Amino acid sequence: MHADTSPSPLDVPRGHWIKIASVPNSITKATTKFFYIGNTDEAIKALTFCFASGTVVSDYAAAKKLLDQADVEALSFDVIFIDLPLYKSELEAFCAYLRDRDILSKTPVIYNERKLDFSNIKLLRSLQLLDDVVDLSSESIDYCNKILFIKKLKSRVASKKPISRTSVYAINAEALKLYTYRQLKNGKKIFSFKRLLDIVIAALALLILSPVFLLIALGIKLSSKGPVFYTSPRAGQGFKMFDFYKFRTMEVDADKKIEALAHLNQYSATETGPLFFKVTNDPRITKFGLFLRNTSLDELPQFLNVLKGDMSLVGNRPLPLYEAATLTTNEFVERFMAPAGITGLWQVKKRGKAQISTEERIKLDILYARRANLLYDLRIMASTPAALWQKTNV
Repeated sequence: MHADTSPSPLDVPRGHWIKIASVPNSITKATTKFFYIGNTDEAIKALTFCFASGTVVSDYAAAKKLLDQADVEALSFDVIFIDLPLYKSELEAFCAYLRDRDILSKTPVIYNERKLDFSNIKLLRSLQLLDDVVDLSSESIDYCNKILFIKKLKSRVASKKPISRTSVYAINAEALKLYTYRQLKNGKKIFSFKRLLDIVIAALALLILSPVFLLIALGIKLSSKGPVFYTSPRAGQGFKMFDFYKFRTMEVDADKKIEALAHLNQYSATETGPLFFKVTNDPRITKFGLFLRNTSLDELPQFLNVLKGDMSLVGNRPLPLYEAATLTTNEFVERFMAPAGITGLWQVKKRGKAQISTEERIKLDILYARRANLLYDLRIMASTPAALWQKTNV
């Protein structure tokens, strides 16, 4: 590793590396490298604090010139930051350039929040070209987790694993700090007991309900063609991705029919697209699957997720990746501070009700994340049996 003999960040000529550090094959603060497009000294200074090294150019033209002249692999940057006023045509042209160079499919692209007003942020969401919007002047952002999360999602797109949106909004450092603070405030013993309770109840449930599992498996096989279990990638606490288990209640390849049913989505669509997807009288659901859903028996395999540690008994619902991708950091990240759960505040208050807005559901998720403690979990668990039978087919 070379010694850092670089001048003050504000004195660094544009287009030159700011710091030098070379420890390959890992994403840590000591090895990450950025590619910055803009000319805000405050942002450059903050990024030099958060990254090991980086390169700076003033605009899109300079960025293209440097990328055309240089070997992208040799530059080896982990993330691209854009710190310019938003002009739709220029941004689309630059992203098309990155796509042609096979950079956009692998590298996170993040915009500086301070260059945007609310309408600009809505425009960025609708374009679905970028991966995040953050305040680049902050020196407290955990870019390593952010980069890792976005790259995982991009790799899913590249490998054609199920995901219907490529734009992802990743982890907000301030929210993660707040979550860590609450862990310390509430005490590790409480969280350890919560995990112990999860393991004991999940193990007992799987043992006691094993005959029910067999009967449900038989019913699924006799009523429709396809596997007994439905597995899909979900985003849980801290945007952690895991394989989510349910009994299959829909036709095979139901995920591929989402776009065709978008006009039936019970959650209101906006110009940036719906945040959640749920259809009343969904035609993809099988007859036996409807029974499983109305009695919540389709949720039983999630005890396996609890046992594995992917989920807790109580928390916020783990979201499909295309839904998680629509939740911007600044507005909605708090709902990802809570663990993913089989049951939760939304289930006991609003589950089965056809008329529920996107904002109302997110507010309930955030409310749980803020109030979460062992006593609150026990109250939600006590209220869950009454919410198991749905009155409507949603």
